[in-house]
Amino acid sequence: MNEQLAKITEEALGKISGAENLDALNEVRVEYLGKKGHITAVMKEMKNVAPEDRPAFGQMVNDARSKVEEALEAAKEALSQAAIRERLAAEVIDVTLPARKASIGHGHPCQIALDEVERIFIGMGYEVVEGPEIEWQEYNFTKLNIPEGHPARDEQDTFYITDEILLRSQTSPVQARVMEQGKLPIRMIAPGRVFRSDSIDATHSPSFNQIEGLVVDKHITMTDLKGTLDEFAKELFGPETKTRFRPHHFPFTEPSAEVDVSCFKCGGKGCRFCKGEGWIEILGCGMVHPHVLDMCGIDSREYTGFAFGVGLERIALLKYEIDDMRLLYENDQRFLNQF
Repeated sequence: MNEQLAKITEEALGKISGAENLDALNEVRVEYLGKKGHITAVMKEMKNVAPEDRPAFGQMVNDARSKVEEALEAAKEALSQAAIRERLAAEVIDVTLPARKASIGHGHPCQIALDEVERIFIGMGYEVVEGPEIEWQEYNFTKLNIPEGHPARDEQDTFYITDEILLRSQTSPVQARVMEQGKLPIRMIAPGRVFRSDSIDATHSPSFNQIEGLVVDKHITMTDLKGTLDEFAKELFGPETKTRFRPHHFPFTEPSAEVDVSCFKCGGKGCRFCKGEGWIEILGCGMVHPHVLDMCGIDSREYTGFAFGVGLERIALLKYEIDDMRLLYENDQRFLNQF
C-alpha cells in the first residue's frame, strides 16, 4: 500500500508540474483529490487495514495528500501570475497615443433662439407659461373671437381629433387660459409646438413652434406694444434695428399689425437677404379685442392689453441666415455642428 501511495503521489506531482494552465491544473486536482480521486480511493481502504495499523496508514495518506495540495497551490500561484503577465502584455496601452475626442452635445438652433427670446422677455418682467398641445375647440377658436364658419376652423387647416378636440393650431389658447384665471395684471409669453395642415417645403411644416406674448393691465395702449416690440427687435437683431408696423387683420386683436424689422444684413439699403426691400417681416400683433377680454372674464371697460405672435423657426432662420426650414428637422450633424 505504501508503494502504491508513493507511486500515486509521484504521478500527481508530475502532472502538476506539467500543467500548462489553470484548467489543466484543476483537472489534476479532481483526478487525485476529488470524491472519486486516486488518493481519496486509497483513504477509503482504511476499513480493510488492521486496527493497530490504521494510525500509521492514516498518517501516510495525509502526508501524501498534503504534498499534492501544496504542489497544487504552488502551481496555481505560478500559473495565475503567468496569466496576469500574459494579459498585461496583450492589453498594453500606448499612453503616447492621443485620446479619443469626446463628442459633447449642444443646443439645437431653435432651442438657442428660444432661450434668447425668453431671456429678453424675462428681462422685461414677463413670465413663461406653457399649455396643452391637445386643445378644446373653444379655447383654440371661440375664446379668440374666431366664430363657427370662420375659415380658420376648416378641417383643411386644422387637425381635428373629435368635433370638439383638436391639435392646437396656435399657442394663443394659452393666453385665454391665463386670462380666465383672473390674476391681473398679466405679462406672459407662451412658447410651444403647434400643428397645421401644411405641406412640407422650405418655409412650411405641419408641425412648428410659436411664441405668443400677452400683456393685460389698466391703461395699456398701442404705444406700449410698439415700444415693447421695438426693444425686443433691438435685443434680438442688434441695437441699430428699426421696426415698421403695417395695418393687418387678426380676429383676436383690434387694431392689428404686421411688424417688419430693418434688414440687419444691409442696414435697410436693400440686398438679396431682404429681397431688395430693406425690411423683413417677423411677427403679427395688435391690441387685444375687447370681446376676447369679456369672454375670458376681464372687464374690457377697465382693462386693455396687447398680444403678439412670432414663429420660432422664422427667428432661427433669420438670425442664422438659414434658407430652408427643413434643415432644422433633418438632424444632419454636418448642419447642427455649426451651432
